[in-house]
Amino acid sequence: MARVNDGETKTKILETLEEKDEVLEAAIDTWKYVLGYVEMAAVKCAIELGISEAMENHGRPITLSELSSSLACSPSSLHRIMRLLVHQKLFKETITPEDHTKYYSLTPISRLLKNHGDHSMAALVLLETSPVMLAPWHALSGRVRDEGRPAFEAAHGESLWEYNAKHPRHTKLFNDAMACNARIVLPVVLKGCAEVFEGVGTVVDVGGGNGSTIRTMIKAFPWIKGINFDLPHVVEVAPESEGVEHVGGSMLEFVPKADAAFVMNVLHDWGDEECITILRLCREAVPKDKGKVIMVDAVIKEEKHEIDDEKEEKLKGLRLMIDMVMMAHTTTGKERTQQEWEYVVAKAGFTKCIVKPIHAIPSIIIAYP
Repeated sequence: MARVNDGETKTKILETLEEKDEVLEAAIDTWKYVLGYVEMAAVKCAIELGISEAMENHGRPITLSELSSSLACSPSSLHRIMRLLVHQKLFKETITPEDHTKYYSLTPISRLLKNHGDHSMAALVLLETSPVMLAPWHALSGRVRDEGRPAFEAAHGESLWEYNAKHPRHTKLFNDAMACNARIVLPVVLKGCAEVFEGVGTVVDVGGGNGSTIRTMIKAFPWIKGINFDLPHVVEVAPESEGVEHVGGSMLEFVPKADAAFVMNVLHDWGDEECITILRLCREAVPKDKGKVIMVDAVIKEEKHEIDDEKEEKLKGLRLMIDMVMMAHTTTGKERTQQEWEYVVAKAGFTKCIVKPIHAIPSIIIAYP
C-alpha cells in the first residue's frame, strides 16, 4: 500500500479539509436562515401568553413554577420557550447559589412585548406575524421577476389598502401597530425638529391613522391645533380628542389646509409618482411663504463612508429589511436614498429640502415650498 508522505499530497489533503470546514461553517450560517422564523414565532408566543405582563405583575424575579401557574400553561413547554428566549436575551435568567433555583426577569426588550403600555410594540409583532402579512412573502420571487404581480395582491387578490377597507379587525391591528411604533419614535422626532414647530398654528397629519401621533404632538406643543387626515373608514373609528379634528379622504386627491403638513412612515408605502402627487398636494395645502412639510421616513445610506458607527450599521440593516417589507406588502412602495428623496421633493415643486438624521430607523426630511 502506498504511503501518504508526499508534501504535495499532504498540502492537497489540508486544503480539502479546510474547504470542508468552510462548507460546514457556511451550512451552520445557512441554518440561521432556515430557522429564522422560529425566533419570530417564539416572540409571538410570548406576547400571546402574556409572559411579560405576568412577570411585571409578580413584582420580582419569578420561578418557572410561579410563571406557569400564573399563565395556566404547561411547565415543560414553557421551560422550552423560556430557554430559547433567554438565550436570545429577550428575558434574563438568574440562578441562586444556595439551591440553584432559576428565576426569570424582564429585560428592556421584553418590556416592549407587553400587550399594553406607552412603549408596547406587541401590536407591531402581532401584525407582521399574522397570516395576512406572512402570506405575501411566499410570492416575493414573483414580484422580483420583471416587476411581476405585487406580492400582497398575489396572496390575497387585492392590495393591502383594499384588504384593510374590507376587514375592520385587521385595520385595527394595522393602525395599532403603526401607533405603537410612532409612540416610541415620535418623542425622538419631536425633539429633533422642535424648532420647526415654532410659530406653527395648525398641523395636518397626513395618513395619521387613529390620531395617536397628532395627539402626542399636541401634548408636546399645546399651541398647535391638529388635523388627523386618513381614509374615511380609518378616521370614523378614531377616538375623539381635544384639539384634534378628524378628516376623511384620500391623500392622492386632496390634503386639508394647515400651516404645516406632517407625513410619518407613509410615503415609503408609495412609488415615486404617487409620492410626488402626495407631496404636491401637501405643498399646495400649506402657506407658500412660511409653510413646511415634515416627512419622517427612512433614508438609506449606500456609501460606506456614510456609515460611521456600529449602531448606524445596524440601522442600515433594518432599513434594508423594511425595504423588503415594502416590496412584499405594497404595490409600489420602497425605502429611498437621500438622492431619491431629493428627486421626489423637487418634482413636487419644493424649493428647499433638509435631511436631519436622528439615530433611529427614520430621519426627518423637511421640505419648503
